[in-house]
Amino acid sequence: MRLFFKKKKSVNAYVAGVVIPLSEVKDEVFSTGMMGEGVAITPKEELIVSPVDGKVEAANSQMRHAVGLKTQEGIEWLLHVGLNTVTLKNEGLELQVSEGQRVKAGDPLLRFDRQVIASAGLEDVVMLIVTNPQGKSFDFRTGMEVISGEVIGTWK
Repeated sequence: MRLFFKKKKSVNAYVAGVVIPLSEVKDEVFSTGMMGEGVAITPKEELIVSPVDGKVEAANSQMRHAVGLKTQEGIEWLLHVGLNTVTLKNEGLELQVSEGQRVKAGDPLLRFDRQVIASAGLEDVVMLIVTNPQGKSFDFRTGMEVISGEVIGTWK
């Protein structure tokens, strides 16, 4: 009898930078896992790309600091740029997608201006949160510098 194991799926870096544990983010909503498990990247670039294949579920022009994705398996992901960036009132933030759009891993999602965020005295750390894991398990690697598209985790 042959056993078939579910193949692990990759989660790719969504921006170039240094991958850190979510617990190191200086905001309790994210660091305590209140919104879900995930990972964060201290960015070195300003373009956020999709970490997975999926559909854009949330891309609100009034709240351009975050994008929500949903995979074919029903897993929901939130990409959130910076801490308290909602106070920027969308300044320095530009969506590259619209709701309902299908994306592949590596497709551009949003662009942000690190200087605008820094000038406002805010942190530009970018979080990836699994808001609806659908019973799947996730394994994220941290403590490394990555370029967009590099594998930073897996799920099955």
